[in-house]
Amino acid sequence: MNFVRGAISYLLTVDNWTGPVGLAARVLEHLEYTAVAVGASALIAVPAGLIIGHTGRGTLLVVGAVNGLRALPTLGVLLLGTLLFGLGLGPPLVALMLLGVPALLAGTYAGIASVEPAVVDAARAMGMTEAQVLWVEARNAMPLILGGLRSATLQVVATATVAAYASLGGLGRYLIDGIKEREFYLALVGALMVAALALALDGLLALTVWASVPGTGRLRHTYRTRLSRFAGTIYGR
Repeated sequence: MNFVRGAISYLLTVDNWTGPVGLAARVLEHLEYTAVAVGASALIAVPAGLIIGHTGRGTLLVVGAVNGLRALPTLGVLLLGTLLFGLGLGPPLVALMLLGVPALLAGTYAGIASVEPAVVDAARAMGMTEAQVLWVEARNAMPLILGGLRSATLQVVATATVAAYASLGGLGRYLIDGIKEREFYLALVGALMVAALALALDGLLALTVWASVPGTGRLRHTYRTRLSRFAGTIYGR
C-alpha cells in the first residue's frame, strides 16, 4: 500500500499544486477540455433535439444517432483522429464531443416530447408564433434538458483523461505518466482527482436540475403558470 501513502503525501504537499504543471493547472486544463467538448456537443444536440421534439419528425433518427454514437469507442476515435490529423487538441475534442452528444440529444428530445399537449395548444391559442411555442416547450422541458447536460458532462469529464494520449495536459497526464514510469501513486492521484472533480460537477449540476423543476417555487415559471391556467380554461379543468 505504499502507493496509497505516496498519493496522499503528494496531494498534501502544497508545492505539487503550484506551477504550470501542478495539480491546479492540470485541473483547469481538464475543465477546459470538458467545457469545450460539452459546449460543442450542446451546439449540435440541443437544437436538433428541440426541432425534432417540436415537429415530431425524425424520431427514428434520434434513436439511431443515440445508439450509434454510444457504440463508438472513445479511445478508438481518438487514435484514428490522431493517426489522420496528428497530435493536438482536435482529435480528443472530437472524440469527447461524440461522447457528449447522445445524452444531450436524448435529454432534449425527451424533454420537449414530454410537454403536455394542453400547454402547447394553449400557447397556440394565445396567438404565439411557432418560435414562441418552442420557447414555451423548452422552458417546460428544462429539467430533462439539464439532466441530459448533467449526464453528458459526467461522461466527458470522466473520459477527458484520454487527452493525455494526444500529448495534451489535464489530469490524464498523471495516469499516463504514472503507469509509464511505474510511479503508481501518480496514477492514483490522477484517478482520485478525476473522481473528485466528477463528484463536484455532478453535485453542482444536480442542484441546477433540482432548481429548474417547475411548480416548486424554486424558480419562477411565469409562462407555465399562465399557460396551465389557460389550458385549464380550454379543457374545462
